[in-house]
Amino acid sequence: MARHDDRDLDMAAVLHALGDPVRLALVRGMAGGRESACSPDGLDVPRSTLSNHWRILREAGLTDTRADGKARYMTLRRTALDTAFPGLLAAVLGPDA
Repeated sequence: MARHDDRDLDMAAVLHALGDPVRLALVRGMAGGRESACSPDGLDVPRSTLSNHWRILREAGLTDTRADGKARYMTLRRTALDTAFPGLLAAVLGPDA
């Protein structure tokens, strides 16, 4: 899957991606450095809608995707985001994230 570099982070795209409650929940689920499956537990969202949310996060540069057969696992690009926008994730996710 495509990997990002720090130059592809755009503040407007990142804020748009973080501005949706479902996408924010997905990011919170990855905030501790854990991978997240395409269908995380606890979210009552249709699969097609969830796929769209993952696409927006990926295209904004917030996530990297690892393929394992048919499964896809996402990780938050926390280091890149903290470098490009210091304090943003802490402000959006709260001090515990």
